[in-house]
Amino acid sequence: MNYFFGRRLLKTLVIALALTWTGATVQAETFTVDPVHSTIGFRVPHMMISKVRGNFKEFTGTFDFDEKTKKLSQIKAEVQTVSLDTQNEKRDGHLRSPDFFDSQKFPMLRFESTKITQKGDRYEVTGNLTIKDVTKSVTLKGELLGVGKGFKGKTLVGFEAQGEINRKDFGMTWNRMIETGGFAVGDEVQLVIEIEASN
Repeated sequence: MNYFFGRRLLKTLVIALALTWTGATVQAETFTVDPVHSTIGFRVPHMMISKVRGNFKEFTGTFDFDEKTKKLSQIKAEVQTVSLDTQNEKRDGHLRSPDFFDSQKFPMLRFESTKITQKGDRYEVTGNLTIKDVTKSVTLKGELLGVGKGFKGKTLVGFEAQGEINRKDFGMTWNRMIETGGFAVGDEVQLVIEIEASN
């Protein structure tokens, strides 16, 4: 083979491979969470016999998602703590107080992913959760619910995820003893998240 012809052929192959690789790695798009069709909720043990459920009404979030490979990355979210709702005004007021979220001083809680592993439609998301200026690493286990097209032609994607945190890790230590023993509020908080987003 002619030396110069061989070099030209090699260069052409390298360029073609580079273009193919580039095309394969730029498929991810940024999706924005739709708060109307999404829920960020929590469950907390109450009086040692039941669980109180609540959710946050105001939040924003984005993530990158590759529809072809189903790769998920770059998750970011902000939640307004004052928007919490447990269907009881007195309890909500207490949760917004310095005993818990201290919403006037710390109006936002934030989450940003640091590592995401994927097995098919299932994901394990590790990230930094910041509440009351305390940042801890937490892990959520989630599942892709589906991908489809919306009424305006946009791509829709749905996820659900669950995790658990200890509220005391974030400075929320208030509690009260009950007559039968134990405490009024449990330490472990279950996170229940359902997300719908579009590109």
